[in-house]
Amino acid sequence: MNITVFGTGYVGLVTGACLAEVGNEVVCVDVDESRIAGLNAGEIPIYEPGLASLIERNREMNRLSFSVNAKHAVEHGLFQFVAVGTPQGEDGAADLSQVLQVADTIGRHMESYRIVVNKSTVPVGSADRVRSLIQQLLKEREVLCEFDVVSNPEFLKEGAAINDFMKPDRIVVGTENPRTTELLRQLYAPFNRNRDRLMVMDPRSAELTKYAANAMLATKISFMNEMANLADQVGADIEKVRQGIGSDSRIGYSFIYPGAGFGGSCFPKDLAALANTARASGCPSRILDAVKAVNHLQKQRLYSMINQHFAGDLKSRTIALWGLSFKPNTRDMRDAPSRMLMEALWEEGCQVQAYDPAAMPEARRIYGERSDLLLADTAEAALKDADALVIVTEWRVFQAPDFGRIKAELKQPLIFDGRNLFDPAALKARGFRYYAIGRGETALP
Repeated sequence: MNITVFGTGYVGLVTGACLAEVGNEVVCVDVDESRIAGLNAGEIPIYEPGLASLIERNREMNRLSFSVNAKHAVEHGLFQFVAVGTPQGEDGAADLSQVLQVADTIGRHMESYRIVVNKSTVPVGSADRVRSLIQQLLKEREVLCEFDVVSNPEFLKEGAAINDFMKPDRIVVGTENPRTTELLRQLYAPFNRNRDRLMVMDPRSAELTKYAANAMLATKISFMNEMANLADQVGADIEKVRQGIGSDSRIGYSFIYPGAGFGGSCFPKDLAALANTARASGCPSRILDAVKAVNHLQKQRLYSMINQHFAGDLKSRTIALWGLSFKPNTRDMRDAPSRMLMEALWEEGCQVQAYDPAAMPEARRIYGERSDLLLADTAEAALKDADALVIVTEWRVFQAPDFGRIKAELKQPLIFDGRNLFDPAALKARGFRYYAIGRGETALP
């Protein structure tokens, strides 16, 4: 099939590359000429395992191309995927300006039947707004042609997006048109072979499904963080609690790992947008507000532990920090716990020596050159003469370190673990002072 994807960000590139991989002819279009020029030169603007090779292979096979020619893009694809950003506004609402700009483009150039597929995360009712805008433009142009607008939200995890698209848990399709349903079933057939993953519903339900899914996952994380903080107070071990409740099939093990708080481009933004929708609908959600509040406090947890350990005497101390991205296998630092921690440490006059396997260029872009930030070449280099090691992101490379090397490089054997990577008893036996999240008594040498 011929497919057009508007937007060459995270969702657009993954969607375009994966659809091309199964044989479709895909054109990805963007208004950013420099971005398109870079993509045509083989430069991938995001970090996602496996994406660069996927794009390169399909470009070589002439199944995937990148363009700024919107008119050609509308002419090319039966399916017009909308995969542009919906950034958070000052009031928490999703900004639909880019989505509506794409709808305007489609409405001004469409000459024959098209299916507009909204992949962007949008508030309930957005499909209706897109449909109305396109209808209005077709009427002004005196063009008579049929089209449909579908909500088809993405459920891609950063760091595992290729696998999530190729082997989805579900494919949510929001349309009430049987013909459109059948065409989308054909489109997604290569990803829907061993069982039927297609879930067809009305567009508004599909739009709410995306927000509700992310809100539920964020709620699980914040709940476990509150339980971890309680465990610290009562002398329990949250790791044992996690295993105890995760064994209940009604709860499960996913997203019940306590830590330093969640970040990224989805959970914080989607929580705010859903809370805004709830308030605007006269049904404010106290649960969503509480999840946001708990997460904000949890992001301060590591700093509070460090400050308490040093009795407020942080000036001129050096802190080694492992992990800058909000999660492993991405370089995304949007709303990352590392940012709040570093900025709090700098306020107190600390020097930060940081290392991340992927996010170093992003840290340089955000913070530039500053005397109180050293971006180390290796995890070990970040340790040198530091007063403590703080683990903020659970990259696999951090999970079995050389503890002898850590002890030798630090001024004192002191670790603050924001992701509960290690066994407190084992660290105690090695002579470390070890602080974790919800592991009960601090491990003392």
